[in-house]
Amino acid sequence: MSAATDRDADLARHRAAIDTLDRELLERLNARAAHAKAIGALKAGGAAYRPEREAQVLRRLQDENRGPLSSEAITGVFRQVMSACLALEQPLRIAYLGPAGTFSHAAVAKHFGAFVETEPCATIDEVFRAAEAGQADYAVVPVENSTEGAVGRTLDLMYPTPLSICGEIRLAIRQNLLANVANVGDVQKVYSHAQSLAQCAQWLARHLPSVPRIAVASNAEAARMAALEAGAAAIAGENAAAVYGLRVLAPHIEDEPNNTTRFWVLGRQSVPASGKDETSLVMSASNRPGAIYALLEPFAKHAVSMSRVESRPARTGLWEYLFFVDLEGHQTDPPVAAALAELKEKAPFLKILGSYPAAVY
Repeated sequence: MSAATDRDADLARHRAAIDTLDRELLERLNARAAHAKAIGALKAGGAAYRPEREAQVLRRLQDENRGPLSSEAITGVFRQVMSACLALEQPLRIAYLGPAGTFSHAAVAKHFGAFVETEPCATIDEVFRAAEAGQADYAVVPVENSTEGAVGRTLDLMYPTPLSICGEIRLAIRQNLLANVANVGDVQKVYSHAQSLAQCAQWLARHLPSVPRIAVASNAEAARMAALEAGAAAIAGENAAAVYGLRVLAPHIEDEPNNTTRFWVLGRQSVPASGKDETSLVMSASNRPGAIYALLEPFAKHAVSMSRVESRPARTGLWEYLFFVDLEGHQTDPPVAAALAELKEKAPFLKILGSYPAAVY
């Protein structure tokens, strides 16, 4: 038998095995969907989206994964499976900072999958209002970038909102130069969000030093404008190139290769512990020496790790501030609960913004 014949026989054997496995997968997926649909009926109007349950499932799958598929690939596949099953229980509408093609849009797709309805909003304020008014079931808002720091407007709106944090998304930011021109040298102006322009400042200084940089409301808006203007380019993600019909002139032009944006999922439910959680809060301090130390002391006393502390003007008086803190652990975990109980006795103002599963990559 020739080598070519052997190869053809092996190909046929593998393809037949794949066909059999595909039929088994189809049967199993529909069986899973039937259970999800039955669970939806048993909940009788309760929240279909259970972030702690999803996080537990994805972590278990990653722990049990033996390859050759990567854990990232397994997570992506099962996100879509859960998204489709969740849609059978309760179709969800997610508000985000639009238009289509923004990194916020990409964060929604990463966390909720393809089987949800989306509500693009022009500003972060509108994203909050959509969820607060019930026009959307959940909101996805950016809270922090590893290069540029906190998103101040999101933090400012967390203080008065009735919404709480239900989940966390971490999205690797890959900036690209998009345009309809043939070469980078043909670019006459660059549109992007101010943070994206800052994240690509070194690349722009090297390759487009004299080209005007124009800040706009979002990367997707930049792509839309670049699609309409001759000689204009945008800095945005690849999804924006697909949405607005632009070429990727230069990929991955961000100055920091590990650039990541963190998003919060906001809703009206409290989330039980998942086993690997974070808690976010906002508090005020008295205007006296040692006040901040006194507020942080309970965390040290009970061995609760803080991953972030951020101050923002309180807008209630001159030089008064609110302090936003992220903790490792769920508010019902005994060490965290003990620290928070002491903090309530010391802080003039304290609001728990939510306990939620740490992002599953």
